[in-house]
Amino acid sequence: MRGYNKQVSSSKRDLLSIKKAGLYCEAGDFYIDPWGSVEKAVITHAHADHARSGSQHYLAHEQSAPILHHRLGSELKIEGLAYGQTVTIRGVKVSLHPAGHVLGSAQVRVEYEGKVWVVSGDYKLDVDGVSTPFEPVKCDVFISECTFGLPVFRWAEPATVHQAINTWWAQNAKLGVATLLVGYSLGKMQRLVKYLDTSIGPVVAHGSISRLNEVVRGMGIELPEIPTYQAELHASWLPRAMVLLPPSALDSPWQLRMQPQSVGYVSGWMQMRGVKRRRALDQGFVLSDHADWEDLQIAIKATGAQRVIMTHGYTDIFSRWLQERGYESAVFETLFSDESTESTAESSLDQQSVTPSEVAS
Repeated sequence: MRGYNKQVSSSKRDLLSIKKAGLYCEAGDFYIDPWGSVEKAVITHAHADHARSGSQHYLAHEQSAPILHHRLGSELKIEGLAYGQTVTIRGVKVSLHPAGHVLGSAQVRVEYEGKVWVVSGDYKLDVDGVSTPFEPVKCDVFISECTFGLPVFRWAEPATVHQAINTWWAQNAKLGVATLLVGYSLGKMQRLVKYLDTSIGPVVAHGSISRLNEVVRGMGIELPEIPTYQAELHASWLPRAMVLLPPSALDSPWQLRMQPQSVGYVSGWMQMRGVKRRRALDQGFVLSDHADWEDLQIAIKATGAQRVIMTHGYTDIFSRWLQERGYESAVFETLFSDESTESTAESSLDQQSVTPSEVAS
């Protein structure tokens, strides 16, 4: 169906367009989530497919700034904004608004000569207890992700998933089997740890997770303190323990030495038949930091935009669906990944966070 929707081409009426380095605002001479090195970068959130090193100046939400420094380096020049705070760049008004995706995630509102465009970044409507909940922003043009833009993707209540995880953990603990839970270091793990039933057993984590959680705790966000797993210290805990690890540690020597074990993965892609089997997982839990099919529709309608541009995910299918309902819709081809491939970008960061003792454990 690629031929049905033409990729959006830049024109004089477009406030934002796709250039070699990414999504570009010519009037303000800045990029949003560039995938190349630029002078001025506005960042929606700190996942590695949206936030990359090499730019001269960064603008991001104030909660993203410490995470960006942690992941990309303390030398980054970052200006942190509060939600709703406006800065003017060469006559273009720019403000950040809650996206609900992960801690510090933001939609970018861009206003110039009476026109308002909003770039969603990644977002979800579920309230996770960590990130500031999504708030719709009125605009003329909405650039939206659609990672899970198919009717098959409809999320259960998060509380149901949290209960299922604790039940699985309790069953493993009774059998003396270590419980290993895989999810992204940024986003999944901050929301998961708040709902783990620690009466079942101790919780330990891969170093990349425990160190990032310490950064989050240092921002004043309430999270349980979780030690980094070390075999020499925690071997006696293992049969009852919940071990948290990022996708990059799956099938690594660090993980495989923890025996016996039961491995679960937390992702929206667990909704798809066969994903758990192909990854040789014992359990798959459907919990996503992205909007599902219905919430994408709700979010788009709430913006009041009649022109909607889709990025990453099932873009062509969702754009055609919008066209059939009277929207002007097309696609921006970007290098942003979706939740199925985001772990590849995250892996390099997770590997950088592994200490020699963790490799040897």
